[in-house]
Amino acid sequence: MSGTFVGMPAFPKAAHEAVGNETLRGNLRHATHTIRGKRAKAVAELSDWAQLREAGKQIKDHTLRHLDRYLVQLEESVTAAGGVVHWAADADEANRIVVELVRTTGESEVVKVKSMATQEIGLNEALEAEGIHAYETDLAELIVQLGKDRPSHILVPAIHRNRGEIRDIFAREMSEWGRPAPEGLTDTPAELAEAARLHLREKFLRAKVGVSGANFMVAETGTLVVVESEGNGRMCLTLPETLISVVGIEKIVPTWQDLEVFLQTLPRSSTAERMNPYTSTWTGTTDGDGPQVFHLVLIDNGRTDTLADEVGRQALRCIRCSACLNVCPVYERAGGHAYGSVYPGPIGAILSPQLRGTESEIDASLPYASSLCGACYEVCPVAIDIPEVLVHLRERVVEGGPVTREGNKVVLKPAKGHAAERAAMRAARWAFSHPGALRTGQRLASRTRRLHPRTLPGPGKAWSATRDLPAVPAEPFRDWWQRTHGGKDTTK
Repeated sequence: MSGTFVGMPAFPKAAHEAVGNETLRGNLRHATHTIRGKRAKAVAELSDWAQLREAGKQIKDHTLRHLDRYLVQLEESVTAAGGVVHWAADADEANRIVVELVRTTGESEVVKVKSMATQEIGLNEALEAEGIHAYETDLAELIVQLGKDRPSHILVPAIHRNRGEIRDIFAREMSEWGRPAPEGLTDTPAELAEAARLHLREKFLRAKVGVSGANFMVAETGTLVVVESEGNGRMCLTLPETLISVVGIEKIVPTWQDLEVFLQTLPRSSTAERMNPYTSTWTGTTDGDGPQVFHLVLIDNGRTDTLADEVGRQALRCIRCSACLNVCPVYERAGGHAYGSVYPGPIGAILSPQLRGTESEIDASLPYASSLCGACYEVCPVAIDIPEVLVHLRERVVEGGPVTREGNKVVLKPAKGHAAERAAMRAARWAFSHPGALRTGQRLASRTRRLHPRTLPGPGKAWSATRDLPAVPAEPFRDWWQRTHGGKDTTK
């Protein structure tokens, strides 16, 4: 299986295949139910959770409104602390920058902290194409990499694997990547963790270059923050001589006081912990302590276009906690791979189509990968109204393409296809704005209801194949009202 999502089918097809995998569904059901139960208990401990949630929302919205100012402040702070800031408009530019930075060191391998931004831009593949090997050090990411697999969850990328599968992957693949798995390895968590620790330790000790993302960047001091549960991230952040951090421009917060809010809400929403076991912060470089060369690569890659959308921009509040995945009935059954993106689940269904556009089949299908039950909104620690954005993006798919700019105006680029759906919506709009025509149509529908088909023909067949068509009443409401109450039809 490829490590990237290029060429993945649209969500309906991928999900249809996934729901038939009983092992996958069992793994997902067990993991998501366990995590969501623990999260609920951790959140219930805080009497001011609602206030923290609202504070996180307000901080993020304020920062996004003034993103230009805070990014400039961040660059000045990082530079003053001895770091070097690079700006990347898209994935290709970000990959070129990182490849060149690694080449400059003369090294041919790097160790990596778990980073969704680097997965988003396909950094590992770009490095591999230039003869540079990237070793993932997060346990779940290591499992995915050794298994030549794809991540399927924001917090637990290997959530679709059970312990037996992980043991088999370690026994089969570790020797090809470095230190082999111990003889007689079992599937007990302690033995699997020890095998990973021994395998990774030699890589930590010889690595000269580390690559990371960041959970947060503090504009006032130029500090980057990574939170994790294993300690592998701290090894990557402290041992190499050169550290390259690749971060999306939306990960910024103005002050340390703002950061305090998220250090309460993120661990409870993600790992159901009161605080993360490892919270690493670094500000530029320090003589004799940690990496002596620090580069920060700030990536846009569709974020400013997302920011231009007044409804869709709230997706940029996301702090990557994965709470929405763990309560989503669609994700629980379909799994993360069906979303065809490094960002799976409800947040991926609104973030990926905005970052990548809706021209491709898979991105056009993602806004429909939801029942709109609202569970994701209820658990989001920064109050992203995911159902609202999903409906908004469905409108974009039908009425137009991605957000573009014409001068100072934000417009929708015309989309291809969906002609039948657009025509139906326009016909409905015309009927609802002409009451006389609507009344006539209702009466005609009632009188011919026995002739109505049980399924729709043509393009409507797929819709009615999974839904019962609503029964047409014997008479319209207006006629019933006139007959029973002597009401006057005001639509004439």
